Amino acid sequence: MDTQARYLTAALYKFVHLADFAELREPLQSCCDAHGVKGTLLLASEGINGTIAGPEGGVLAVLAHLRADARLADLRHKSSWSENPPFLRMKVRLKKEIVTLRVPELDPNKTVGQYVKPQDWNALLTDPDVLVIDTRNDYEVAIGTFKGALNPHIKTFAELPAWLDTQEALQEGHAKPKIAMFCTGGIRCEKSTALMKMRGFDQVYHLEGGILKYLEEVPPEQSTWEGECFVFDERVSVGHGLRPGPHELCRSCRWPLNEQDKASAHYVKGVSCAHCVDQRTPQEKAQLAERQRQVELAQARGEVHVGARMPG
Repeated sequence: MDTQARYLTAALYKFVHLADFAELREPLQSCCDAHGVKGTLLLASEGINGTIAGPEGGVLAVLAHLRADARLADLRHKSSWSENPPFLRMKVRLKKEIVTLRVPELDPNKTVGQYVKPQDWNALLTDPDVLVIDTRNDYEVAIGTFKGALNPHIKTFAELPAWLDTQEALQEGHAKPKIAMFCTGGIRCEKSTALMKMRGFDQVYHLEGGILKYLEEVPPEQSTWEGECFVFDERVSVGHGLRPGPHELCRSCRWPLNEQDKASAHYVKGVSCAHCVDQRTPQEKAQLAERQRQVELAQARGEVHVGARMPG
């Protein structure tokens, strides 16, 4: 652990039948609030998903609360550390799915692809008979991915099934290739590989623990990862060893920005970037500019400004 890092971040998910998931919300929210833990946790009948952060003791207390439920006793999490708080609020939300794919008949509790350890992932990628698919959104892939992986150019995970329908090599009448899929922490791959199995593909693999586990365990000199990995918190991106990366989030469209992006004439801190400058009305830009002004005033006072929801 970095001696300067004060906040423990725990990313977790588990597909498990939780018929009473709505009843779990309030006790879980109270536990997080009592221990100064912030982040987002999603509860659905199919399981739990989310990321939390806070003082080490507080995060461990929340994990213990979750694992006290026999159905979550073997819940795994991935840890990382940061000097600044990754989240500003704590939300426990009830959802239809813990990761939205909109394929009602799909059940990752029944069947998923074969897990591949981070140490074995490179060997799979070098197999010429394997089709490697990045299941993440376009703004995530834009800042980093595995060499040679297919980019579906999707804006949401729910668009993945339709993209798969357009791939000639995956249609009826073609020999079914080996499929390797990956995502940030593993949860989207649970569903995407389950989908491929449901569609009749037998040799389906996914990276166990996702990109985050790969970056944590595989040394840079042995890595086939190129760039940074987008994360859904205030760190924005991480690299090998899960060290925070150089990106900053556009507060208008949430696109991860590097130094070149911020040098663009279209970049106005807190208001717009080259990816969204034409997507906001003058009224929305004025609202964002006022929000940014309030953020800067709060920072000058040594306070944290949580802010209002962004357009869209």
